[in-house]
Amino acid sequence: QVRLVESGGGLVQPGGSLRLACAASGFNASLFRMDWYRQGPGETCELVAVVFSGETIKNYADSVKGRFTVSVDNAKNTVYLQMNKLKPEDTAVYYCTAPSLRGGSCDSWGQGTQVTVSS
Repeated sequence: QVRLVESGGGLVQPGGSLRLACAASGFNASLFRMDWYRQGPGETCELVAVVFSGETIKNYADSVKGRFTVSVDNAKNTVYLQMNKLKPEDTAVYYCTAPSLRGGSCDSWGQGTQVTVSS
């Protein structure tokens, strides 16, 4: 059974950092494409970062490029999203998913983890 649990969100000031974690179970995350999405208040579900092929390939939305880094810890079967230089517009609920194993969108992936960037 595929299960993904996000954690690590919180309240941070502009310019600060957070590291989100996505604990995977039921499959080996390093063998699949893993995506991070976010949905801000009144916004659509936005693809933020992608990692696959054993971290050989990483892609980022233009809005986060140079500030966010995605990685995979094979031993923990966990995908991370390191977020630096956070901006108020990064405020959103963040979700991870394995698109080849689970369909749907932000509205159907569970509670995610809330990131709030505010002074």
